[in-house]
Amino acid sequence: MWIHQIILAVIGVSAGAAIAGGLFSFIIGLGVISVFADRTHTGKNILLYEDSIALGGIIANIMYIFQIPIPHGEVLLPLFGLFSGIFVGCWAMALAEILNIFPIFIRRIKLFRAIPWIIIGMALGKGAGAFVFFLNGWGK
Repeated sequence: MWIHQIILAVIGVSAGAAIAGGLFSFIIGLGVISVFADRTHTGKNILLYEDSIALGGIIANIMYIFQIPIPHGEVLLPLFGLFSGIFVGCWAMALAEILNIFPIFIRRIKLFRAIPWIIIGMALGKGAGAFVFFLNGWGK
């Protein structure tokens, strides 16, 4: 009976490691990290950035699996939400940039002057949606 549990644990950890490795390599492959390093003129630290993202994912998974509480987590939750929103927004924009969705869409509907307003609207909409989500307690 215990051998069955050990085999399931090994399969689960292996599958999780494969999925996490694929996600991290996808994020790095999108060029999000290299673009940030280029814009901040800190290209010499790119390996540190990549290692930090992988380590953050590993630590977050360990904390999730073993239910490790964070002291004063209620105070840190808005900060986590802000950084998570920035990360997801940058990831979505990097995906859209690679797929050339926005340039093709803007060219087809001949929408050139309103581009800054569209970007501001998307950012405000994402922020308002996250605010309502957490205000209603749906993020528990």
